[in-house]
This record gives sequence, C-alpha cells and structure tokens, in this order.
Amino acid sequence: MIAALKRYYWKYVDYWWCRLRLGLKDPKHAHEFRFWRKRWRDEGRCLRNGHYERLMLAMAGEPDQSFLQDKTVADFGCGPRGSLCWATQARERIGIDVLAEAYKHLGAARHNVRYVRSTEQEIPLASGSVDVLFTLNAMDHVHNLDVMCGELLRILKPGGAFIGSFNLDEEPGVSEPQTLTPELLEAHLLRHLDVSSRRVAPTGPNNTYEYFFTPAPPGASGPRKLWIRGRRKQELKRGGG
Repeated sequence: MIAALKRYYWKYVDYWWCRLRLGLKDPKHAHEFRFWRKRWRDEGRCLRNGHYERLMLAMAGEPDQSFLQDKTVADFGCGPRGSLCWATQARERIGIDVLAEAYKHLGAARHNVRYVRSTEQEIPLASGSVDVLFTLNAMDHVHNLDVMCGELLRILKPGGAFIGSFNLDEEPGVSEPQTLTPELLEAHLLRHLDVSSRRVAPTGPNNTYEYFFTPAPPGASGPRKLWIRGRRKQELKRGGG
C-alpha cells in the first residue's frame, strides 16, 4: 500500500512539474514528457540509443548508412534518445518533435543532431528540404493527423525517401489521441507515396519491433504495426488529405 502511494505521489509530482516548470500546458505533452523523464531516471539519467541504427537501416532496406551520404535526414516524433546520432554520413541530421526544447532537460543538447520544435500544426522547415524522412510510431501521438501528414509531405522533397512505422488499432489515450488504421493512413499520407514495401504484423509482446525481425507466430492477434517504405510522388494529389 505504501509503495503504491509513493508511486502515485511521484507520478502526480512529475506531471505537475512538467506542466508548471516546463510550461507544458497541453496535458498530452506533459504526460509524454513525464514518460520520458521516468525512462531517463530508470536508465541512470542517460537515455540509450544504440538500437536505432540496426532498426532504421532494416526499415530502410539498406545494409549500411552510405545511402545517407551528403543528404538531409530527419526523424519526425524523434523523442529524446538521439535516434539519428548513428547517421554520421548524412549532411544534416534533424530530430523533429513538439517537445524538442523540453528534451534538453534529458540530455538531448549533447547529441550530434539538430532538434527542431514543431507544433501540432506546423513543422518549421522549408518545403522539400528533407531527402530521407523517418517516423517511428509517432503519428498516433498527433492531434491533427491530416494537417501533420501534409506537413511531412511538404518538407520531404519530391522523390525523397519516406520510411515509417505506425501503431495500428490502439485505443486512444492522453498521449496517443489517434487510432490509426491502414485506410486512414492511406487517405492522408500513403496515397502520396510510391510505396515499395508494406508490411503489417502484430505488435510484439516483449519488444514492439519483435515481429519486424522475426515472423509472428500463427494466430498472433492484438494491435498491429504497419511498416512502410516509399518515395514522395513528384506531384501531390489534391483533396482528401
């Protein structure tokens, strides 16, 4: 009972510290930062990022990072771990997140990545300025899916590579207000891409990416993940997102 009360107390204190000390007035942002702050504490006040290279290269279908040579690569909804620190051959590495400024409190300022603070309506980058755009399980976190899909397409240059992982079928919550489906993503995002690879598999029980690397067992069910690789079409379709 005492342990449960302590957990509730620190959860409450953390939430209001995020809202008042960091000015995160949107409850979604406060909840999200509190999640990462707990991870930061649990991992010894240093968020690890060594797993991103293997994962993101596999999602890109590339054996090494030479495909990024002299290119601008960005990660939308990057979080505070430094997801692109491994991409040293790129001309520029950009982490895009609504909490980019707050993540400096978790060590993000030490990364060899330029963090850009987006809003829920706009990404402050020039149109067509990104050659390779990643997003890993971030689109269910946005308030305005159609607007933010349009922003991703805007900053990605025509012919630029889009590499994404999406959480499907999950009930909405404070931090994840969207319930994504393949149909919803098709309407707002995927129809503007020449998709070269599309995979759907259940979310792994132990590791969220488990069934990206190994086949799901027969009968596996529950929320799914969609992995997409493609290139932005030269001309965006009008209407419908």
